[in-house]
Amino acid sequence: MSKNKYRRKSIRLPNRNYAANGYYFVTICTHKKHCYLGNVVNNEMQLSPIGKIADKLWWEIPQHSKSTYLDEYIIMPNHIHGIIVIDNPNHPCRDVACYVPTLNVHTTTHDDDYDLSQIMSELSPKSGSLSTIIRSFKSAVTRWCKQNNYNNFAWQPRFYEHIIRNDGSLDKIREYIINNPRKWSKDKNNPINLKN
Repeated sequence: MSKNKYRRKSIRLPNRNYAANGYYFVTICTHKKHCYLGNVVNNEMQLSPIGKIADKLWWEIPQHSKSTYLDEYIIMPNHIHGIIVIDNPNHPCRDVACYVPTLNVHTTTHDDDYDLSQIMSELSPKSGSLSTIIRSFKSAVTRWCKQNNYNNFAWQPRFYEHIIRNDGSLDKIREYIINNPRKWSKDKNNPINLKN
């Protein structure tokens, strides 16, 4: 059996600097799309206690991540859609198409003087990056759940992101987010629509 059989292909753009300034449309899903966050009633989202804490902690993201702002978002029964804006005036890449050089990781031997911790540090998400922001948010919600006896709660390990490149796209994504509760009955994430 191949040791990479269950390895998932990254959906991140190669060489993309996810700490670069820009608008990012993110989707975060609960584990196995369980509806931990609430229910849609009469086309409006009714938050559960976990949904309420997720809402509170989402609003606090800019307090913990410098140069980060929130745009439109919605908490749905089993996922969150949101637009996160990174606008760091001191970042060397001021535009959304910022890329970084590929790290050349080579096979080392015992004699090589190459520091593995340096490689891992370069590969790890950087402070202020989209991955770090989402990881911190998910961890905070999970920690609250464990402290409040919601031990079954879990997120899917990854999240999805889309780089928003122009104003027309931004307006369409905002509209999509706002209309999400009204379209819940046909949403692919709705458990009644999930294919087994």
